[in-house]
Amino acid sequence: MKLHDLKPNEGSRKNRKRVGRGIAAGQGKTAGRGTKGQGARSGGGPRLYHQGGNLPFYRRLPFVRGKGMTVLNRVEYNEVNLDQLGEFKAKSEVSPDTLAEARLLRDPRNPVVLLGRGDVSVALNVSVHRVSQGARDKIEAAGGSVEILPIEA
Repeated sequence: MKLHDLKPNEGSRKNRKRVGRGIAAGQGKTAGRGTKGQGARSGGGPRLYHQGGNLPFYRRLPFVRGKGMTVLNRVEYNEVNLDQLGEFKAKSEVSPDTLAEARLLRDPRNPVVLLGRGDVSVALNVSVHRVSQGARDKIEAAGGSVEILPIEA
């Protein structure tokens, strides 16, 4: 293959439409602009951001801010506190699966965050997606361990 052999794929390049070249061409006379009106005039058409009399988007934005806006890529966590882990025995494994079996998760598909409300008296091996510093300190003080799991997108 040489440079002079290269050509675009069949059907990927189309000739531009030449308007206003007589009625036989199919786009003659008004050249696709319709009859009369703002869009038919040269330089015609509404200004940028015009929305036909509606309040334009950029002027509507201040009213939309706040509780109406939602963050599209927000991560919703299942919040579990230390005082909820009372039913787990010493040296037991605490993971999203075991927490779901214990019915401590609101939505098992979401990642789990462990928060520090309450105390833990037995050593637990905890595997969660996020943990607060206070909860980590309390678990390690009781002789347990904390492992951070990756969040699957």
